[in-house]
Order: sequence, then structure tokens, then C-alpha cells
Amino acid sequence: MSEMALQSHAHAVVWIDHLVAKVFGIGLTGISTTAVHAHLASQHLHHRANTIGDGRVQADATFLARVGEAVRDCSDLLVIGPGIEKVELTQYLRAERPDLNLHVEPSDHPTDAEIVALGRKRFHLGDER
Repeated sequence: MSEMALQSHAHAVVWIDHLVAKVFGIGLTGISTTAVHAHLASQHLHHRANTIGDGRVQADATFLARVGEAVRDCSDLLVIGPGIEKVELTQYLRAERPDLNLHVEPSDHPTDAEIVALGRKRFHLGDER
């Protein structure tokens, strides 16, 4: 997966944490994938004496906007992930794209195939038996 434009699909699933957003465009005829990586100054938590700051990783201010750009052509979006980033992305998208049909579900670390299967189930695409 690379950080590039997502093929146009009406339905998409985003799995997001503080480091990466995996975006899966899902259609009746195919799937497209891309990844949006956070640009962090440091990915490590440091506890050091006599230093300024709390040691936490500083957030990438452009991360949510870049994820929003990756899903710009979709009308239905499922956002999943293990942390609060899914809530932050949902709040960002509700403000920027009020027309977007958003769904949010908690998720641990599923495989790419499990993410696609969850999207197909949510959007009623593919084999319905």
C-alpha cells in the first residue's frame, strides 16, 4: 500500500491508528487500497530527567486532512480502529463533509482481508446468502 490517490468508489473502509490510515475503496467489481502515513517528529515515548515536555509523540496536524482527501470521492464510509483516532477522524469528516454517510466501529488489528469483508458486510456488497 502506498500513499496515493484512491480509485473512485462510493464505499470505503478506513482502519486508522496514530501512525497510519489504511483506506480500502470497495465496489461491486473491485477493491482499491492506499495508505496515509502520519508524519511524526518521533514515534517513541521518552521519559528523561531535566527535559521540557511530557515525552509524548506530537500529532501530525495534516494527518486527518490527508485521510479526508483520500476518501474525497466516496459517499459511504466505515471508520474502524483501536484508538481514539477513529473518533477524531469522524469528527473531522462530519465538519468537513456533512453529506458523507459515516459509520464507526471499534476494531483491533484485523487483516486486510478482514477489513474488506467487514466493509462488504456493512455496505451489503458481494455475496449475500
